[in-house]
Amino acid sequence: MPAPDTRPFGRLDGRRAFVSGGALRIGAAVTRSFADTSAHVVIGDLDLAQASDLAGQVGATAARLDVSDTGMVRAIVAQHGPFDIVVNNAGADQHAFFTDTTPGDWARLLAVNLVSAFACTHAALPAMQAAGFGRVINITSEAARLGSKGGAVYSAAKGGVIAFTKSIARENARFGITANSIAPGPIRTLMLEVAVAQGGEKILRAMIDATLLRRLGEPEEIAAAVLFLASDQAAYITGETIGVSGGMGLGG
Repeated sequence: MPAPDTRPFGRLDGRRAFVSGGALRIGAAVTRSFADTSAHVVIGDLDLAQASDLAGQVGATAARLDVSDTGMVRAIVAQHGPFDIVVNNAGADQHAFFTDTTPGDWARLLAVNLVSAFACTHAALPAMQAAGFGRVINITSEAARLGSKGGAVYSAAKGGVIAFTKSIARENARFGITANSIAPGPIRTLMLEVAVAQGGEKILRAMIDATLLRRLGEPEEIAAAVLFLASDQAAYITGETIGVSGGMGLGG
């Protein structure tokens, strides 16, 4: 039986959390929600200036991190860990038909979206196993479940994240570690802004129309789901992919 839950609902008092890509938009919202519930947060981000600014605002720690560099990942986790919670949020997209992509594009997108989740989780898991507690939360995408016109490699990488999450859940339940993923739909992020800049308002309208709620989501709505999965109240949830996408997974 797990130890009795003594934390108020949604509190992370004293937990140590690592958020990759934690300086902007979804990552920043997750960082703020964790800090607001008294977790000790380490932000790993390629943009150290943005990460440091946010860290100063919320009382977190900033570390420059290239998530595609597995050696750097190991060094950051060794320096700032151990962690109770790991949020693999870093991501990158490319808006091009598959025939217009190159092996270099594939390698970059797989490194940022999939290999980074491998690396951060691999670095943090041993300490979680030793402690008998852990939360691994991976940010995937509804594109992983539905496909994405103009985003085949991104969709494939994020689909890999879902399968990886399930495998980590199976391997680590005996250690008291849960692993879950969150699949955002169209969220007001820099990645979405780039897509609209390239494809025009028609792209934005199509994204909105693909949801049942007919609107964009906000980063804070993703952060709320992450906070729940990180909390003690989600201790009986593992191996799941939760869509936070306005019903996009059901079809428009």
